[in-house]
Amino acid sequence: MTSSFDITRLNPWKRTRVGLGLLSCLACAAVFQPLRSGAVELRGSTVFLRAPWKVDLRSYYTNVFERWAEYYFTLTLAEDAGASLGGLTIQQTRGADWQFPFSPERTRAFLGQPRHGGAPVPVEASFDPSLRRFKLSFPEPIPPGNTITVMIKPWHNPAQADTYMFQVEAIPAGPNPIPSAVGSGTLRIYSIDRY
Repeated sequence: MTSSFDITRLNPWKRTRVGLGLLSCLACAAVFQPLRSGAVELRGSTVFLRAPWKVDLRSYYTNVFERWAEYYFTLTLAEDAGASLGGLTIQQTRGADWQFPFSPERTRAFLGQPRHGGAPVPVEASFDPSLRRFKLSFPEPIPPGNTITVMIKPWHNPAQADTYMFQVEAIPAGPNPIPSAVGSGTLRIYSIDRY
């Protein structure tokens, strides 16, 4: 003897609840569509399910005017991020010197941590000096579960000692990406005391 579920045998109240439950399951399936790239699409936009939430900023040269400075921004993309990393924006939000120049063509990216770097990652960079904002894109998006470091180079450190802050946003790879705020990286620049 086979048994099957017959919705017409339920009372009208239970039938409505079952129907609404099935309808909400179908709506969720339509709204959160996985893309071929493994990203999650929400109403035509690509989003992170679990965005990176922390950025580490390091520099090994922190005195004013040092010419060989390199600023390393490191973040980790969780295994369950829901999308690959397609790009970053890095914008100066604090600091006494708003004029020190950057060299976007010398920007580099690699998997891993500074001074323990792994495989290089292709990166395209532009810098808007009026907004103090870098726009970085990865032609080969970084899959979830990786730690990536981006190195940006100023021509020299700022002319004035201060605490400099840079706001970072992560951009998922896919159509119509919605950026997620990662946090701020803090960089202390020191003056050189001459006696």
